[in-house]
Order: sequence, then C-alpha cells, then structure tokens
Amino acid sequence: MSTQQPYGQDPFQEVMVSPMYLAGSNGTGDAGFAPVAHWPHHYLDEGPCQLLVTSPDQRIRIGWFGDNFELWKITAAEDAVSAPRWTATFNHVTPAEIIAGLTTALEHDYAESDAYDSNARFVAGPSLYWADAVRPLTDAGWTRDGGAERGTVEITAPDGQAGVLIDNRLSGWDDETVTLWAGPPGWGTRAEAVFTARTPSHLIAATAAAMVDPAPVMRERHHLDHKMEDLVTLTPVGPTVPRVPQAPTPLDVRRTAVAQAVQRAARFPRAATDLRVMAARSRTAAPAQDRSSNPAPALVTRPLASPTAARRSR
Repeated sequence: MSTQQPYGQDPFQEVMVSPMYLAGSNGTGDAGFAPVAHWPHHYLDEGPCQLLVTSPDQRIRIGWFGDNFELWKITAAEDAVSAPRWTATFNHVTPAEIIAGLTTALEHDYAESDAYDSNARFVAGPSLYWADAVRPLTDAGWTRDGGAERGTVEITAPDGQAGVLIDNRLSGWDDETVTLWAGPPGWGTRAEAVFTARTPSHLIAATAAAMVDPAPVMRERHHLDHKMEDLVTLTPVGPTVPRVPQAPTPLDVRRTAVAQAVQRAARFPRAATDLRVMAARSRTAAPAQDRSSNPAPALVTRPLASPTAARRSR
C-alpha cells in the first residue's frame, strides 16, 4: 500500500521507497559503480557504451549503456583478451542498488584472486544445483510456482511483484538461463536481470540477496512510473516543519473586533451602539480603499524594465 501523496504534487520531493526492487532506476549508475569506484574508468565518446569500468587487469568489465534498454552489461573472462565466460545484463528499470550486489561480489572475488590465476572465483563454474543461485530468495520466503513450464523453475515473492525464472532446458554456454524480474510487465515498470549459463552461482546469489534487502532506497517522485504508485510504500525524506503562527498586528486586532461586532449587530435590532460599530467599520475600510485606488509612490517612481532585457531562466 502506498503512503505517498497524490502524484501531481512536487515531482522532485525525495522519498524512501520500499520494496527496493520496485524502486526503479534514479537515472544514474552511482550505486552500482560504488563498490568498484577505485577501478580504472574509461569514458567512451563513440558507440553505445558510455562508461566502461574494468578490473585493473581487465578481466572483469562493467559497461554502462546510458541510452539503451539494456543499461548494464557485465562480463568476466579468464584473461584480458579472452571471450567473456559469462554475461549479465540489467535493463533500464533495474535499481542500481541491485547491480551493487553483483559488483560488490566481483570486487571481493578480484581482491582475493591471483593475477595469474585463470581459475579465479569470478570465472568458476556454476553449481550443479539451481537452488544455490537463488537461496537468498527462498530464505526470504519466496516460494516455488507449481505452474511453471516443464524444464523451468519459477520462484515468486510473497507480494507476487517479483520473481526468478530458471530455464534448465537450454544447453548452450551463452544461453540466458536465469532471469530475475520485478514489477508488472511494461517499458517503465518491469526490471530484469539476465544471466548466461556459465555465470557462477554465488554471483547470482549475491544479486538476489541485494534484491531482497529490506532497506528502502531514496528516489525523487518523478523517478517512479505512475503505474507503480499502488505497489510501493513511500516515506517523505525529512520531517515536515510545522508553520508557527505569527502574532497579530494591532490592525489585525482592530479588524477582528470590528468583524465580531458587526456579526453581533446583524443578529440583534439596530441601536445606537450598532450605529457606532458601523461607523467604525467604515473608518477601517476607508484607508484600505484609498490604498487600492492610489498606487504606492515606490510603484509610481520605479522605472519600467527594458523590453529587450534578457529573461531570467527558471
């Protein structure tokens, strides 16, 4: 259930979103790149890949495709010039905090590896048991869908808004066999992470663990697709500061007294007292009429703005 205010309100208001897997992307890859911020960065002027972050020996490559549907492409190889052993892709709706689960595990694997070891953990073979790759999901209460097609395994979240599909029917090394997803189908609502057959099981599990992290993530309201309003819980960032009422001025006190007296006079027969009240109201209103009919000197003497002056940008 959503606690957010109507969507038409401030689109740039910062809110905490949960569950995290439905938060979508905030338009940057900062969270996903944070674990490998110390690795070499390559900014590319040509081609769809805009930023490539690699391990120092270039065996691990993390590509950011800022204008593509497949926003992230991550690969690992036995050495810098070998073909990728496995590939993981994440689409433009996937929260970068989920990618951070994978990049954190890759950074740890690389730090523990030997530069001359072609059997580093990040290129190790996957487990023979599909359950090892998705154990964080089942431990979090996600359950197996009994209606999955023969040769496949599907596990879904308790809210039915996220899941994983494992396809055991495919046998090619580069076949896409594991798909993590979240959100209803649609261009701006369905997050997807796809792993090829030889992806190490512990790396898929690290991604899945990030996916079920209960901590909310921060977004601006406009980052969320309108269709997600009823599927997430939003909590505004920062307390609401109550407005402190200002002390009334002497004029406010007089106007309030006159208004109350006029109301009393309207309820009772006119008398000499009532006539004095009406006179007081006339005296109070007259200065206001004079002010509205005679512009203030400052407004009369203020020079007109030049019609050719540049407008201030908003």
